[in-house]
Amino acid sequence: MIRFENVSKAYEGRGFHNLVLFNLNFTIPKGVSLGICGANGAGKSTLMRLLAGAESPTSGKITRTMSTSWPIGYTSAFQSSLSGADNARFIARIYGRNVRELQDFVENFAELGPYFHQPLNTYSAGMIARLAFGVSLAIKFECYLIDEVTAAGDERFRVRSEKALAERREESTLIMVSHVPETLRTYCSLGAVLYNGQLSFYDTIDEAIEIHMYNQHALSTDRAMLGPAG
Repeated sequence: MIRFENVSKAYEGRGFHNLVLFNLNFTIPKGVSLGICGANGAGKSTLMRLLAGAESPTSGKITRTMSTSWPIGYTSAFQSSLSGADNARFIARIYGRNVRELQDFVENFAELGPYFHQPLNTYSAGMIARLAFGVSLAIKFECYLIDEVTAAGDERFRVRSEKALAERREESTLIMVSHVPETLRTYCSLGAVLYNGQLSFYDTIDEAIEIHMYNQHALSTDRAMLGPAG
């Protein structure tokens, strides 16, 4: 279970205050598959970092009673001067996993060939994404957070990724953010929409997608009516 109680998140700097999420109250029970819709800049990545515990809320309380992954595809924990293998071993030690088993899983899954033993600063963006996906799936979590990762890699890797996610969904909670409705429909049964700093929940992913598309259309119409600035 993950519970948000009166959670708000704001970013502040010299001369600005950006309130991204406002007074969120919800509980995500164990075993569900939830797809989250939202426009660019709505705060989806911020929400995912809060769910993961990678960031703290500005106010409110977050409670987790199940092990939760970092957002799959995020690479902030990687050291670019180290090889893929070294990074995999480092993550294994942090999470108390068998180093050899985790390294072998990532090497086989990511299919980076000799690059697996070369520094990450020689990788393409797609290669880093494949490594991140492999490391994330190598560790068994009770809840997986997924942020647009299934687009990484070629067709063969995409198929492998989809199969792996389907297997994880059978035994774990899955919370996914994606701009592709069909991806959300494939993996998620429940839906939510992040709009104007609020997260609204729906009984089906189709209903959430419909509401999200309506919001997008309404926003586009409002902008068209306002016309160009100046």
